[in-house]
Amino acid sequence: MPVLLYLAMLVAVISSLGAPLVPAIAAANDVSVTSAQWSLTVTLVVGAVATPVIGRLGDGRHRRAVVLVVLSVVLLGSVLAALPLGLGWLVAGRALQGVGLGITPLAIATARTALAGERSRTTAAALSVTVAAGVGLGYPLTGAIAELGGVHTAFWFGAGASALAIVAAALVYPASPEVPPRRLDVAGALLLGTGLATGLLALGEAETWGWTSPAVLGLTAVAVVTLAGWAVWQLRAPAPLVDLRLARGRTAATAHGAALLVGLANYLLLSSVPRLAQTPVSTGYGFGTSIVVAGLVLLPFSVASFLASRAAPSLERVVGRRLVLPVGAVVLGIGELMFGLLRDDLWQLFLAMAVAGFGVGTTFAALPALIVSAVPAGETGSAMSLNQVMRYVGFAVGSALGATVLEAATPSGAAFPASSGYTGIAMIGLGASVLLAVLTATLPAQVEPGARAAALAR
Repeated sequence: MPVLLYLAMLVAVISSLGAPLVPAIAAANDVSVTSAQWSLTVTLVVGAVATPVIGRLGDGRHRRAVVLVVLSVVLLGSVLAALPLGLGWLVAGRALQGVGLGITPLAIATARTALAGERSRTTAAALSVTVAAGVGLGYPLTGAIAELGGVHTAFWFGAGASALAIVAAALVYPASPEVPPRRLDVAGALLLGTGLATGLLALGEAETWGWTSPAVLGLTAVAVVTLAGWAVWQLRAPAPLVDLRLARGRTAATAHGAALLVGLANYLLLSSVPRLAQTPVSTGYGFGTSIVVAGLVLLPFSVASFLASRAAPSLERVVGRRLVLPVGAVVLGIGELMFGLLRDDLWQLFLAMAVAGFGVGTTFAALPALIVSAVPAGETGSAMSLNQVMRYVGFAVGSALGATVLEAATPSGAAFPASSGYTGIAMIGLGASVLLAVLTATLPAQVEPGARAAALAR
């Protein structure tokens, strides 16, 4: 159990290395902050593709070997990011670290098969909570390390933590049960990865290259064609990477769309707030904080998200299951609006992030019940995997879009964007929250899974 928790914590901490460090990465590599933003976005893109791939590979009898290989890839990525080889190698290292985002679902599956009774249930619940807690710990911890020893020292810390994880997993990770191997949809993984990478590259660099430049238009066309081809393939493949048929029906489609919208609104804030906090006071709107303080600004988000997940059952009893998602969306929208309008004092950033975090936590806590109500019991795991992929896609789009908006708000020759750029980010996040509230509030009354099964039996 301690090893499983440590693996989940490691993945959460390493995935959070990017957000507060983006301005420092830009300074250390003498590149724009928009370019440095790829150190965050690329991890999320790879995570979106790697999660279903690793889940499929780890479902068979080689789960332990898969975990060790994935941790070794994360270690290699940490070393590449830690070496002073330039931004290209750092981004490549961060991409390899993104493979580790598929570890947590494997750890939860291991808890369910290797532990018995109540211990299995409590460990699976603790693993889910550890993700939020690990991110909250990762922001200030890695910020403090980078403040003391530089950006690359933070990645050396990730390398050391990854090496320890490999040793621990090699010693105690249990063998997998003997189950038939499952086919891996290699074509689906390649199509999804290509579509996401080209689409986000076009979005992230459109302001720099020009929205109508041949490169941006070409990448956009490749992304559209590739993602359309991926969707068609997933509907026809005998063993699809992600079963898109589980998104049929209004309730299921809304659940997966909600994950995308929450992820988008979420990372618009997580990628821009640390940058705003570290912006010099001389700009007239920045706070000139250190990396440590910028990481601490994000801590209320993680704490509030964790508390919201614990308070979700009580909220459901008060407002009813049907309104939990709309309420979470409204709270997230309030947090986005606060960020857009109230940025005069640093404490206002702390407060806005706490409110937004509570909204995100409430929404993510309510999504599993919505999915369970929309799909047959035997397909719940596959539906959850699809929902996780949509969440990571939202994260990656939010990160790339935030960088593009700030690049557009930066006057020619200026080092920092205008304050209106952050207001624009907040308004986009508010729009996503309003859309989420409308979609979920207008859902038809849900039928309890047990009652639906009885009705089908009749």
